Amino acid sequence: MLTEYTTTADVTGPLLIVEHVSGVGYDELVEVEMASGEKRRGKVLEVHNDRAVIQMFEGTSGMNVPETRIRFQGDVLKLAVSNDLLGRTFSGSGAPRDGQAEIIPDEMRDINGSPINPAARAYPNDFIQTGISTIDGMNTLVLGQKLPIFSGSGLPHSKLAAQIARQASVPSSKRQGGIDFAIVFAAMGITFEEAEFFINDFTTRGAMERSVLFINLADDPAVERIATPRMALTAAEYLAYTKHMHVLVIMTDMTKYAEALREVSSARKEVPGRRGYPGYLYSDLATLYERAGRIQGEQGSITQLPILSMPEDDKTHPIPDLTGYITEGQIVLARDLHQRGIYPPVQVLGSLSRLMPKGIGEGKTREDHSGVANQLFASYARGQEVRELATILGEGSLTDTDKKYLEFVQRFEKEFVQQGVDENRTIEDTLAIGWRLLSILPKNELKRVKVEYIEKYAD
Repeated sequence: MLTEYTTTADVTGPLLIVEHVSGVGYDELVEVEMASGEKRRGKVLEVHNDRAVIQMFEGTSGMNVPETRIRFQGDVLKLAVSNDLLGRTFSGSGAPRDGQAEIIPDEMRDINGSPINPAARAYPNDFIQTGISTIDGMNTLVLGQKLPIFSGSGLPHSKLAAQIARQASVPSSKRQGGIDFAIVFAAMGITFEEAEFFINDFTTRGAMERSVLFINLADDPAVERIATPRMALTAAEYLAYTKHMHVLVIMTDMTKYAEALREVSSARKEVPGRRGYPGYLYSDLATLYERAGRIQGEQGSITQLPILSMPEDDKTHPIPDLTGYITEGQIVLARDLHQRGIYPPVQVLGSLSRLMPKGIGEGKTREDHSGVANQLFASYARGQEVRELATILGEGSLTDTDKKYLEFVQRFEKEFVQQGVDENRTIEDTLAIGWRLLSILPKNELKRVKVEYIEKYAD
């Protein structure tokens, strides 16, 4: 029988402090019954002697402290998992929000998961095709990688996330006739309009049947926001390692998640770190990002694409800064490209995929992929310098070769970077566009591509 406590000592923001408790554990689920009979959920955040700090999922508003009844459940927060997850939409706390019934679970899983033994990890070495040229061609996403998208306020990261969710596939798995591909989408702190956009986009464009959505709205409790990515990753681990699927986890917006952490930390009166965020922000983010990967002997995998909006487009802000330390590269969205009407506004020179060399080449993408990508990077960088020179001195001061680079950089942004929101380019399409653009330049400038590839693929 559960012990019931009426010894609430204090209420601070989303936190409840209860005295004279015994046998209570960290992360334990709590049921709180208010004077009106309404029941709310929470979890134990801290235990010290006979005092417990409870983090409320539905907030503490309207709570009459003397008449509040607390019941510790003796278990942690878990997610019901089964094959029926696919095609469903849940709240950030795992409750159905699509009007359908609760799923009948195969098992209940602790949302905190278990860390992957580093010795058991398999090295990511397979290509994920997103259909986006700037990602597939120049910042390749590899199976089992964690590759964040650094965006900013007003930039089209939501549109890009939905496009990747629709288009992503694993070509090698298709060739082998094998492993299914699934999307787990976690949205944190988004508006109702954004939620409707994602749900409608997934439903009307045929991506819903292979997807699981976890949506936490801006007016939902901040504490639920902290649970949302853990719910999504628990679902991903079930699909990857129990159902043997390749799973792409898209999490947006990690900035809202970090702000929820800061809110709870402030309510606990913890000593703040940089810009008011808790000192454990790095380790907390790592508990999420490090759940991506491949395991030796397992067919399935988890690939992460976290999206975060950089406050004031500042890369040195704690959230992008710490994310960059944990993850394997970044895709950066540029405001100047967006203002010029280029979609997706990927800043090619500021982006990086550290695992790209392991996921491309013969048998994965194509033999010339590495050389084409390197030549495009070098030529675009040179073209940017030429464009700045032309702005200062005028085009009349440019050499004939410089004019070729100026033409290259203009066409590169219009033909390679820019593409339609419904345009799904194969890697062959992307490389063909790359070769077409490189043909603008004199052949003696193509120093990063093998001569046999120039003869074989150049126009």
